[in-house]
Amino acid sequence: MAEQSQSQLQSKSSSTAVIYFAILGIVTTAFGLADILVAAAGSEFSYGILEIPNDLFRGGWGGFIVLFAGLFYLSGARNIGDIHQFAKVAMGSILIWIMAGSDIFAMITESIPGGEDGPWFNTLDGFLATYASPYAPAILLLPFSLVVIYYIYHRD
Repeated sequence: MAEQSQSQLQSKSSSTAVIYFAILGIVTTAFGLADILVAAAGSEFSYGILEIPNDLFRGGWGGFIVLFAGLFYLSGARNIGDIHQFAKVAMGSILIWIMAGSDIFAMITESIPGGEDGPWFNTLDGFLATYASPYAPAILLLPFSLVVIYYIYHRD
């Protein structure tokens, strides 16, 4: 009886994970495509807290990385109970972490120096203003990609 209720709990958890990572995969793929299209157009896009840069590295290559993260999510979410499919989901999260880490590192390095006509080091207000929105898509996806850690620790 206890094994049956545990099996039902795992099945419910698995179906929740499939839905969650499928939705995350769709959103991540859309962000990756948007990154690539904005970089190809050569214009910057900003709406609310989202900012898609137009530079070749962050928009172009970063867009491909985010796009493939979304494709890994979508591919792995079909049969997430299988270890190989779950590894695809974990790889999608790792790709998001790499891009978000590089975006956060860029924010940190941009916040330290002052402006062109200002002092060598930024003022406290200028330092903190650098961390205000808008954010790149990988930074917005970062908290949602961390859910995979929960499933890693609770995997049988």
